[in-house]
Amino acid sequence: MDRDYLVPVLRHSERSAVSAISEIPRDIPIHLELASMTDKDYMNSIMQEQVMPIVSSIGLNEQELLFLSQAGEGPHAEMVAWQGIPDVGRVSDILLWILEQHGRIEPSSEADLTRIHFHTLAYHILATVDGYWGNQASAVMAGARVASTQACGLQAVDPSKVELKAPLEFHSSHAEPREQLSLIPEQPVTVWRRGNVTFHLTAVLVCRQPLRTVGLGDAISAEGLVYSEFETQQPF
Repeated sequence: MDRDYLVPVLRHSERSAVSAISEIPRDIPIHLELASMTDKDYMNSIMQEQVMPIVSSIGLNEQELLFLSQAGEGPHAEMVAWQGIPDVGRVSDILLWILEQHGRIEPSSEADLTRIHFHTLAYHILATVDGYWGNQASAVMAGARVASTQACGLQAVDPSKVELKAPLEFHSSHAEPREQLSLIPEQPVTVWRRGNVTFHLTAVLVCRQPLRTVGLGDAISAEGLVYSEFETQQPF
């Protein structure tokens, strides 16, 4: 199909979806799972004009996170691609920027976005604006667990079939001031705060020989939402 024809069709579908979403009561949270794309203008329309302001939560992987920052000229947009396991500090910077630019950091903001579920092979992060979501430690662990079991095609994690690839030491930001953080086996979730945004990170037990990867991002985000508690806000 010709691209010049395809883009208007996609944007018409987007407008229809936005119209339908807008009719949902605001006390019902809406989650958007991003997918890979290459059109920066289209990504910007999603971020600024159409979808992002009316959803409560988004899920995305490292490629989608970096492309979103590149499209919006956000932190670390000069990077062409991640080298190996994404640096936690850089990921944290971009997640905070998304919530500051397109989320409800300020209670008076008209945006609804207050939660981002970031998932990459080695670790997951849940970034939430304080006061809107509860039980996020359990939520991020649940997403990591389903990443292991579904990839291995198992009902429960088998220690002999998984390995740890997450960094044991990392920072809360790529720039100063920043906090040095660690993964502690006795405390599987590492937590830090930046302003009124709280970050929950957990390692993923990576399947050595994955059998199922299609739809894994959807499964991760869905499992995390099952364990999340959405706190309804009173209108201002």
